[in-house]
Amino acid sequence: MMDRQLTQMVRLVDDLMDVSRISRGKIELKKSRTELAAVLQSAIETSGPLIKEMGHELSIEIPDEPIVLDADFTRLAQVFMNLLNNSAKYSEQNGRISLTVKRNGSGVEISVTDTGIGIASDQLPRIFEMFAQIDKSLEKSQGGLGIGLTLVKKLVEMHGGSIEAQSDGLGKGSEFTVRLPVLAEVWRTQTVHGLESSPTKSLRVLVVDDNRDGANSLSMMLKAMGNETRTAYDGEEGVKMAEEFRPTVVLFDIGLPKLNGYEACRRIRAQSWGKGMVIIAITGWGQDEDRQRSKEAGFDGHLVKPVEFASLTQLLGTLIPMPD
Repeated sequence: MMDRQLTQMVRLVDDLMDVSRISRGKIELKKSRTELAAVLQSAIETSGPLIKEMGHELSIEIPDEPIVLDADFTRLAQVFMNLLNNSAKYSEQNGRISLTVKRNGSGVEISVTDTGIGIASDQLPRIFEMFAQIDKSLEKSQGGLGIGLTLVKKLVEMHGGSIEAQSDGLGKGSEFTVRLPVLAEVWRTQTVHGLESSPTKSLRVLVVDDNRDGANSLSMMLKAMGNETRTAYDGEEGVKMAEEFRPTVVLFDIGLPKLNGYEACRRIRAQSWGKGMVIIAITGWGQDEDRQRSKEAGFDGHLVKPVEFASLTQLLGTLIPMPD
């Protein structure tokens, strides 16, 4: 309980300081060419534990083609983390949250929709004001001080975008839509945050992880890069899908139910169809002995969670020969 309360207090203080810095013009965005899918994956990974704790179902819809922005990766991820956290906190157990991305001319719309407690019509115009909160009688115990949405609005506007809140009323859920400008043209040879050293050909990638939100978001991001992807959520399912899908690359968590990643890798390597696959361990353990153990089990690479997409694409570029 103390740990939860301390974490909440630190988050509130951080938000207050960020709003203060922005108001005084003390924050400068560190913009670079940034892939939207990588930003969203980072936000989903951060919000995942709360979404899972509340038992919510998270659905993700994103176009296949890469969407590249001129953005501060960390600050933009903070925007969507805040929106996802709000949806999780202000929805009853076992609710539904959807994250939808749509191209709109020279821009992109990212919507976070939930089945939560909604927003009264008279509160919608002031929902982004400092310390504005929803009806006290419906406020969740995990609620904050009404700072997060103010910070979100300011960060979105600093990126040249806008944000809008919609709701049919109390008890009818809410939708927050962020609109951002998109870079007109992106070449694969350019350095893009989230796309560095990306392979130049489409791959068949299998992601195996019992953290469904993590597996789905990583799969989503790889698909947005033009790859064909599949996901599995335990070791036995991973081995079975590897045989059926015959992926170029398998990204395997180690601590899996039914069959751990080490044994799953050994079973795949024992088959004629599995000898040439690139299999990479993705785990929370990164000591030398952990890397040695994964190597002995047949893994080609070893990455420590949370995985930076740049590190993954760089490793794939090293392990998979690209055509001249």
